Amino acid sequence: QVQLVESGGGLAQAGGSLRLSCAASARAFDGNAMAWFRQAPGKEREFVAAIIQSGRHTYYQESVKGRFTISRDNAKKSVFLQMDSLRPEDTAVYYCAAGAYTTSESTYNHWGLGTQVTVSS
Repeated sequence: QVQLVESGGGLAQAGGSLRLSCAASARAFDGNAMAWFRQAPGKEREFVAAIIQSGRHTYYQESVKGRFTISRDNAKKSVFLQMDSLRPEDTAVYYCAAGAYTTSESTYNHWGLGTQVTVSS
């Protein structure tokens, strides 16, 4: 069974931090790059960050560079998104995805259901 389950979302104040986690089944996780996408109300889903299978390379959307850090624990089949210096515009549903190492959601085959992040000003 292919499964991705996000957790760690919630409410934070501007300037604060949250850490998102995504627990994956072996079928979804093994051999795949992992990524985080987000979708704000009334907007299309957008790429946030990705990490290759080995964890050696990462890529970020420009607006989160220096604030967000993606990491993975291959032994625990989990991927994380540490979000610091949060801004109200980071408010969105955050999705975990598994697939090819790109910024395009069409190349990710497996998706979680999402976790809500709300940043108050």
